[in-house]
Amino acid sequence: MTLNDIISNALSNILNSEKLGKANCILVPSSKNLIVILELMKRTNYIKDFKNIKTSGGESIEVTLNGGINKCGSIKPRFSVTKNEYEKFEKRFLPAKNFGILIISTSKGVMTHYEAQEKGLGGRLIAYCY
Repeated sequence: MTLNDIISNALSNILNSEKLGKANCILVPSSKNLIVILELMKRTNYIKDFKNIKTSGGESIEVTLNGGINKCGSIKPRFSVTKNEYEKFEKRFLPAKNFGILIISTSKGVMTHYEAQEKGLGGRLIAYCY
């Protein structure tokens, strides 16, 4: 089985495990972008923890869930967003104002849309979580 999008597959796996009430889920394969997104989700308390597992078959990530995710997903296509357009995409992808996060890749790294607004940065939308 080939995967087209590692981030989309991982977020789908996390959401399915969350809906089933599982405490953990294993994400295969791993990538640097996925690790940065998981660090962001951990910092905003959507997941409890995660750790890299290195095996002979490659790397995987074990994510410890805390039951805080209602929905998460990858945003395709990766829309460009300027510092003044965050509200438009909040209305499109999040259920209410100030509820959930948009994950954005900026020139200063991957961050939430709240951090990007504070710093006055634009970027590309990667994912959402609430």
